[in-house]
Amino acid sequence: MGSNMDEAKGRIKEAAGDITDDDDMKREGKADRMGATIKEKAGKVVDKAKDVVDKDH
Repeated sequence: MGSNMDEAKGRIKEAAGDITDDDDMKREGKADRMGATIKEKAGKVVDKAKDVVDKDH
């Protein structure tokens, strides 16, 4: 699942947690959104590393 899907899933869970007053659901949503951010940043690091390797060869 891509970072955009994780972000959307997290937002939905957070909203559902707000509506139902379910703190566990809200925390799970925040964790999903944080995971999406990490995936996105990791992908950028990999892309930069590939660029550096490609320039060296």
